[in-house]
Amino acid sequence: MRETVLTTNDFVMPMFVMEGENAQEAIPSMPGIFRRTVDLTVKECKELFSLGVKAVNIYMKVPENLKDNLGTEAWNPHGLMQRTIREIKNAIPEMIVMPDVALDPYSIYGHDGIITNGQVDNDATNDALARMSVSHAEAGADVVAPSDMMDGRVAAIRQALEETGHTNVGILSYAAKYASSFYGPFRSALDSAPKDFQEIPKDKKTYQMDFHNSREALNEVYKDIEEGADIIMIKPGLPYLDIVAKVRQEIDLPIAVYNVSGEYAMLKAAAQNGWLDNDKAIIESLTCIKRAGADMIFTYAAKEAAILLNN
Repeated sequence: MRETVLTTNDFVMPMFVMEGENAQEAIPSMPGIFRRTVDLTVKECKELFSLGVKAVNIYMKVPENLKDNLGTEAWNPHGLMQRTIREIKNAIPEMIVMPDVALDPYSIYGHDGIITNGQVDNDATNDALARMSVSHAEAGADVVAPSDMMDGRVAAIRQALEETGHTNVGILSYAAKYASSFYGPFRSALDSAPKDFQEIPKDKKTYQMDFHNSREALNEVYKDIEEGADIIMIKPGLPYLDIVAKVRQEIDLPIAVYNVSGEYAMLKAAAQNGWLDNDKAIIESLTCIKRAGADMIFTYAAKEAAILLNN
């Protein structure tokens, strides 16, 4: 009689990668989550795959000396992201690799877009995102995941992928990504928060969605579908399940939902204080996301949940 069944096939594990060799750094606000070098990232991917987690979402911790306003390191064929994609696919060809497509880790300003005259330049950013996506495809990515929320970037990426022969690379579009306070631990993990410079926007509200709005989400979703998105992302997760359910009723495409860093951090903090049962709360919260309509769940608890489900 049970309507919703959670399995390891539902999970995508976000992973943070840094330069170096045989090293990892704990992220204090996200217990159990680490920045890892490429070799240890590959090792972790092998363990995830053995547990039944068959997709990963990759983010870079970019050294300061490689950052600029244009994000040029983002499409370096020998860059950390490109090397990571190649190493994972070489070691585990069946692992689905979904690299993040956004400029904020590569930007001196911490914004998802190029800054021109003190504002985020939407069209210039789209050109950069297209170049970034092609470089990921050339490295072996299965799906590119633009999380930037620029207008028109799905069409630009799709056109670039088609023109370069990467017709089988999918686009997972962050179609309804809200300007949320729940991203804090993630931004500290990558140092990707907007910098406190007077001449640039102080936050990302000019391109991410207003959390007061619901109907706007459907407009954003429809636009990205028309531009060629294969999968639609809604982010954050638990506080936005009304949006997930509404979009599920309207579209047939697969829906991804991001159980974001702040959601993970809150659960872990409560569990460490003995206020919640960690294992039960993880499984319940992820099941609720699937029940609302998610076809896949990006979650930092993927490995932990897979172990619980396997047992």
